[in-house]
Formats: sequence, structure tokens, C-alpha cells
Amino acid sequence: MPTLHWIGKDKVINHHQDVPFRLLDHQYGALADGTKTAEPTGSGNQIIHGDNLEALKALLPQYEGRVKCIYIDPPYNTGNEGWVYNDNVNDPKIKKWLSQVVGKEGEDLSRHDKWLCMMYPRLKLLHKLLAEDGSIWISIDDVEYANLKLVCDEIFGSGNFVTNVIWQKNYSPKNSAKHFSVDHDSILVYARNAELWRPNLMSRSEEQNSRYKNPDNDPRGPWKSGDLSARNFYSLGTYSITSPSGRIIEGPPKGRYWVINEEKFWAYHEDNRIWWGKDGKSSPSVKRFLSDVQDGVVPQTLWFYSEVGHTQDAKKEVNKILHDELTFSTPKPTKLIERVLKLATDADSIVLDSFAGSGTTAHAVLKLNQQDGGNRKFILTEMEDYAEHITAERVKRVMQGYAAQPGTGGSFDYLTLGEPVFTESGDLNEQAGLPGLRQYLYYAETKQPLPAETTDDNAAFLGQNDGTAYYLHYVPDEVTTLDHEFLSTIRTKAGQYIIYADNCLLTPEFMTQHGLIFKKIPRDISRF
Repeated sequence: MPTLHWIGKDKVINHHQDVPFRLLDHQYGALADGTKTAEPTGSGNQIIHGDNLEALKALLPQYEGRVKCIYIDPPYNTGNEGWVYNDNVNDPKIKKWLSQVVGKEGEDLSRHDKWLCMMYPRLKLLHKLLAEDGSIWISIDDVEYANLKLVCDEIFGSGNFVTNVIWQKNYSPKNSAKHFSVDHDSILVYARNAELWRPNLMSRSEEQNSRYKNPDNDPRGPWKSGDLSARNFYSLGTYSITSPSGRIIEGPPKGRYWVINEEKFWAYHEDNRIWWGKDGKSSPSVKRFLSDVQDGVVPQTLWFYSEVGHTQDAKKEVNKILHDELTFSTPKPTKLIERVLKLATDADSIVLDSFAGSGTTAHAVLKLNQQDGGNRKFILTEMEDYAEHITAERVKRVMQGYAAQPGTGGSFDYLTLGEPVFTESGDLNEQAGLPGLRQYLYYAETKQPLPAETTDDNAAFLGQNDGTAYYLHYVPDEVTTLDHEFLSTIRTKAGQYIIYADNCLLTPEFMTQHGLIFKKIPRDISRF
């Protein structure tokens, strides 16, 4: 498989493993009535302010392999420096990150190299978060399309490429264009497992349904005629047909073939599924009943602005909600993201957007839930300083209602990146807090989210997975010991016990006999 190489790739290809694991600090919960709560809402909806690379890493313990749909609208790298959402990846935060990760070599990178260095580790973490039956949708234009396609082939697998959707983003030509008026964006679609993933069917429109008539009052309802012949090399016959009027049809037109065999044709005729025209003398066609296709239609890859909106629609929508508090040059219409969600989610899906911008994805989730009674959850990450007063504020107003639009209801929690679990010297960071350490350790061992706390065992008990019970015997500023006294407090029955502590006083023979494994804090805590 062809792969893409660029300056700095060797520094970032495994960088997602070196990203420090940070905890998420809950700031407040937001309710639909405008109330802020100190306690989490329990809604599952989250807006996280912070570097999306570290935020994605922080989501792994709870969400690895669980996200049904990822939509991202990353910087297009067009070179335009004047936008609020800097689109040239010369943002000071990115430049600082490049100098730290890539080193002095990063000073000589082209903007394409920088963009690829920025995107690669983020895509690696998004791949980890994606569910086995999930899909990722990435908006992009022609500047980085080719590079993005090759990188996604490498990370998600070329066999999991699904399609490239073309979105008509402009409603009129740009006569100021130097060469061509660029009227579309692309949306690259990859599945976690293309053999397993299937898009939902699209709802049929009234226009599509109106094409079905019932000229013969068939009791099965409206239908439209379908051609019985086609140009193909998998012929099912060129037999002659004698119509009910006695007209002999020697065969299909020259170069064409019947699409059903003769036996099936006459079975269709007996079932009144062949249409001979009102006079009974026309060439035959097959009836295709509306009742057979009402489940929906297969989605197409060309999306017109008349269906899903255009850029100007999106700008007006954001301004109507936020009252011109900040203008985004390239927001996406809510209807566009709704289309993605209708194709890629079910009623209980988790939806992730790690380049949240003005919060369109959360808006689309709330709106779709309102329409179909779903319980989809959104997770947004945004690194820019407007995360609270633009991204979160938009979501609040959508929940409450705005400009005569009824509120969708709902709630979310606003979080920021907290302390790293490990200090730079490799020790446990006691500032991180015991709950975060427990969450990290259980995930590092099992790749599962930490179960709810229980009183059925001692305070060190984390949980049980695949016959193994896990314990973190840790007390800040104290030395903990795995000994007989600690063992006497264990109440969980398991085939094996993995116990983290500072020291161990048990003999190797005793531990082997009782299925005990000691791991030293912090030496034996694995990094992910």
C-alpha cells in the first residue's frame, strides 16, 4: 500500500503513546433552564476545553471503542491567516507543540508538513476511540485532501475507506476566483470495519414518493414501472414474448437483455406485476411498488446545498444564535451534520467532534434527538479560548431556545484538562487525586472503564475483569504494604489478584500458591 512521507513523520508516528494522560476536571453542569450545577449532570454530554490531543487521550479510559460516529472539521491549511480559527497551523499553540515533539527540525517544516504532524497523532487516538461498528467523517478541501486520504488509509486501513462525499457549499459562483470557483468541500468517510459497517437508509422525500402512481388501481397501492431490459453481460435471456393483445415481441432491443428469466416473467404476469400499458399493447415493464421501498433509499455521495445547506446558511445560523458575538468564516450548517448523524448513528450513539469550533455538532445532536426521541450523546473538544463563551454558549442557547426556535432541552458538562497522572520524573502525581489514579490504573490493566465504586470489598478494590481482581493500595504521603493484614481485608473471590502497593512482605511461594501478583507503585504502572 502506498504510504505518505514528510519531514517530522518519524517523530509523530507513535507520539500518541507519549502524550501525557491528564484527568478531566469538571467545571460545571449546564441545564436547559440556564441553571449551572456544581455536580455532574449525568447526561453523558461533554464539552472539553483544552488541547484536543490531550483531551482525546483523557477520553480513552471511558470511551475507547465506544464512539459510534466521529465528525471533525479540522483546519483546511489554506494559508489564510485572518480567521478566528487560524487555518494555517501557525497557531502559537501548534508551533510550540511542534518544537517540543519534532524538535529543531520543526522550524524548517512546510505548512503541509506541519499540518500532517498535527493531524497524525490525533487521528491515531480517534481510531482508538471509534467503535467496531462506527465511522469517521472528515471535512476537507482540495488543499490537503490527497495527504489526508493517504494518512487515513495508513491509520484506518485502505480497505475501510467508504467514500468521498461532495458537499456543494456555495450557492453562487465566486467570480473573484483566480482559476475556478471552488463550490464544494469533501467529506472523507472511513469505517472502523467496512465489512461490518453500513449507513442507515435515507428517508424518502415527498418528491420521490410522488413518482409512484396507480393507473390500474392495483390494490397493492402506488407503483412505478421499471425497465425489464438492460445492457449487461449477465443475460437472463432474449426470449420472445406474446402480449395479452396477441402482439409478438421477438426480444428486447438490440444490444439489450431481459433482466429476469422467462419463467419468472410469466410468474410476474400472473401476479399482475407486469404492465403492458393502458392499451395492453406496449412493451412490458415491471411494477415496482412504493410499499416495497418505503424503508428508505441508499444515500448518494453528492449533497446539494438545497438539501443540507451552504456556508452562508451556516454563518446566518451562528449569528442568529450568538447575536454576532463572533463570526466564523467557515461554519458548517446544522443540516449538514444532521445528515451525517442520520446516516451514521442510532438513537443511543455517542458522537465525538474534536475540532468543535462553534458547536454545530452538538446542535445537530440535540436537534436530531428532539426530532426522533433519541438519546444520542455528544462529546466536543475545543482548544481555543472561545470554548466557553462561544462553543458552550451556543449549546446552552440551543437547549433553551433562541430567535423563536423552541429549545431542544438537554444538558451537558463543561470540563477542562486537569493534572497529569505522572510527573515529569515518572512518579505518581498526587495532585491528580485518587479517583483519577484509580480510573487510569484500571484502564491501563483492562482497557475497560472503571466500574462504579462498591462497598462489597476494601477501599483499594478497583474491579474484577476476566477472572482477575484489581487493587490499588495507595495512600498519599504514606508507604503502603502488601502483607497478610491487607489480604485479610479482601472479600472478592477471583482466580487471580493483581495488587499495586509500595512494598510487598509476602513470599514468592505464598503468592504463587494463592494467585497473587504484586506490582510496585509507580514502577510497574504501564503507560498508554
